[in-house]
Amino acid sequence: MKATHEHEWEASPGLPSALPKGERVVWQGAPDWKRLAIHAFHVRKVALYFALMLAVQALNLTAPDSGTGWKPLTEVDWKPLVVAASLYALALALLLGSAWMSARSTLYTLTNKRVVMRIGVVLTLTFNLPLRMLAGASIKTNPDGTGDIALKLAGNDHIAWLNLWPHARPWALRHPEPSLRCIANVGVVGERIVQAWQAVNPHMPVMLGDTSPSTDAPRASTQEIAA
Repeated sequence: MKATHEHEWEASPGLPSALPKGERVVWQGAPDWKRLAIHAFHVRKVALYFALMLAVQALNLTAPDSGTGWKPLTEVDWKPLVVAASLYALALALLLGSAWMSARSTLYTLTNKRVVMRIGVVLTLTFNLPLRMLAGASIKTNPDGTGDIALKLAGNDHIAWLNLWPHARPWALRHPEPSLRCIANVGVVGERIVQAWQAVNPHMPVMLGDTSPSTDAPRASTQEIAA
């Protein structure tokens, strides 16, 4: 993977400095921008809301006046509806563009020692999460095989939710969890994280158990990996 111009300062793609001796890259990946638009930027929900608003406005424009019948479509002034539809389309385009730029500027890296998250569109941030500092992880799998891996930090370690978004577990505001969002083959990546974590923490058990599906994706399944 070749570094883009805005990230040419990196020692290698996704890594701010060269890996120390004994550390190697196990996996690298980035969000699928279409899935990110749906699950993080909620484009489908916003589009449905806009469609309902347009439907209500269309009914108001064609509603009867003073007990008369419905207005003929040829007599309705459609300009307000056209303006509203144009503004809604622009808003959706901005959301889609934001999702695309967010995915394009993001690179997740798993090494045998840590998880590195390079995120940010305007201001690039890089978070180094040593595996020994992870208390657990949860995997949410979507029907198409993409999904999220949320990482729970051990002890008093804390990263502000706003610094992470959209790379944070949805609704975990009090205790933000850095998340690898909308990545392909999420189950395989989860297994690699577990293997790397066990290698770093050989004397600590790992438990796998099902939890309730996330409200962010009703048909998604979620597994909790608790250290």
